Amino acid sequence: GAAKHEQIARIIRNDIEAGKLRHGQKLPSDREQAEQFGVSSPVVAKAMSILTDEGLVATRPRAGRIVNAPEQLETREVRTSMPHLVVIGGYAGSGKSELGRTISRLTGWAMVDKDTTTRPVVEKALEVMGTSPNDRESDIYLNEVRPREYEAMMATITENLNAGGNVIATAPFIRELKDEAWIRNLRALCTDTGTRLTIIWVRCDAESMNTYLRHRGAARDSTKLGNWQTYIAGVDPTFEPLAEHLIVDNSIGQPPLIEQAKALVAKILG
Repeated sequence: GAAKHEQIARIIRNDIEAGKLRHGQKLPSDREQAEQFGVSSPVVAKAMSILTDEGLVATRPRAGRIVNAPEQLETREVRTSMPHLVVIGGYAGSGKSELGRTISRLTGWAMVDKDTTTRPVVEKALEVMGTSPNDRESDIYLNEVRPREYEAMMATITENLNAGGNVIATAPFIRELKDEAWIRNLRALCTDTGTRLTIIWVRCDAESMNTYLRHRGAARDSTKLGNWQTYIAGVDPTFEPLAEHLIVDNSIGQPPLIEQAKALVAKILG
C-alpha cells in the first residue's frame, strides 16, 4: 500500500533528477503506469500526488501530467584544478546509474556507464558464443565476456583522465571493489594522471531493487527477475568496498537521491 506508492514516487523522482525524464515530457496515464508497475491506478495517483506537491509534476489542460523540471535546461560545468574520478558501484537495480546521471547533471562531468558503453557488443558476443544475449549470470558471461567488458570500460575512463577530464563511472564493480589488486591499479592510475579518486557504494533493500528492475524493463534483467529468490540470496546487503568509500542508500524512506547527490558533490569538491 503506502510503501508501494512511495516506491513509485521515488523511481519517477530519481528519473527526473537524473534527466531520464525531461522537462515538459508527457507522463503515461495512471492506468498505463499501473500496468507497468503492477499496481492499481489509485496507487499511481497517490504517487503522482506526492510528486505534484514537490513541484516535479504538473497537470496541463489536454496534455495531462507532465514533468516540471525547468532547471534541467540550465547548463552546468564545475571546473576543477585537478581531474576527478568518481567510481559508483552497487547491485543491479540499486540506483547507481541514476545517481551517476544526477551527479553528472549537477557538475557537467562525463558519464561512463558500463551498460551504455558495452551492452551492444556484449549482447552480440553472447549470441555468437551460443548463449542468451540477456543472461548476465552464466559462466560464459562471468568468465569470458565480463572481464573484457570492464577492460573496455577502464580504457575509456583512462583516456578521459589522460586528457584531464572529470569522469563519473557507473557499474556494479562488485568483484573489483573487493579485489585489492584491482584497487591498487585504480589508485596507481589516479596517481599517474593526477586524479582525485572518490568511490561510492549504493545500497538498496531487496524490495526496492525488485521494483526498480521491473520498472526499467531491461531484457538483461530477465534472468534475475525470473529467479529472484535465488538471485537475491546471493546479494550481500552488508557489502562494502575494501577501499575508502562513501555510502548512498537509495531504499525507500531514505533522503531523496538528489539531496544525497548534492551532499556528495560538496564532499567531493571539498
